[in-house]
Amino acid sequence: MAGKALQRRLDWRVQFQRAARVDDGFSVNQEFADHGDPIWAEKVDVSDGERLKSAEVAAHVSTRFTVHWSTFTSQVTPKDRLICEGREYNIVGIKETGRRRRWIEISALARTDT
Repeated sequence: MAGKALQRRLDWRVQFQRAARVDDGFSVNQEFADHGDPIWAEKVDVSDGERLKSAEVAAHVSTRFTVHWSTFTSQVTPKDRLICEGREYNIVGIKETGRRRRWIEISALARTDT
């Protein structure tokens, strides 16, 4: 509809997490910690599937999250991850949508078999 603003249902709370290198004295490991405050997002599951790898069946869901553009959300990268309703999502793509600096769309994958 020309001239009408696209209405979004930002009805999911999401938490971004950022990886940090942690040295425990024996080895250096990567651990994720909350990054920023939880924010509102629109969530749309776009596909699900199963993958057979080394006799292990891995089920996953591909989800698209849309958040308001902000200085904070514009700095999210695929190295970060997203938590929604306790499920961890690995970020696989990020793009700006709509008008400039209006929305950010985040494509993410989560395992559903764990």
